[in-house]
Amino acid sequence: MKEIKNILVAIDFNDTVGELLGYAEGIAAKFGSKVWVLHVAAPNPDFVGYEPGPQYIRDIKADELREEHRSLQRICKTFFDESIDCEGLLIQGSTVETVVDEAKKLKSDLLIVGTHKHSFFHDLFSENVSLELLKKAEIPLLAIPIEDEEEE
Repeated sequence: MKEIKNILVAIDFNDTVGELLGYAEGIAAKFGSKVWVLHVAAPNPDFVGYEPGPQYIRDIKADELREEHRSLQRICKTFFDESIDCEGLLIQGSTVETVVDEAKKLKSDLLIVGTHKHSFFHDLFSENVSLELLKKAEIPLLAIPIEDEEEE
């Protein structure tokens, strides 16, 4: 079996983050891997062709990004044993492209993502990030099924 030195976990800030990180911690402990916890934030408005707006809007967005980064750092400290090297990354951009690019930059050996159970029609008309990552990622992908709150 191939050695797993770097694990990239793509998260969204929701209640399922602990489940994904539990898998990452178990694998990292077995292989002595480093874990990168990545959250992709929405790109800047001017990046997608919109005017950035007044300064106070930009200040609010900057505060939100700083808080998300602090949350990533807390997640690494809370969910991982001190023996596991873990680092949180917050990057703005398009979700699928950013995750694939970071996996390459970090020389990740495994990508862990959560996947929601949706109907065929929902997947047909909306972007399914997990499915797109499966198509575009060049490394093994571990997709963890996540229960939606409505299904519980």
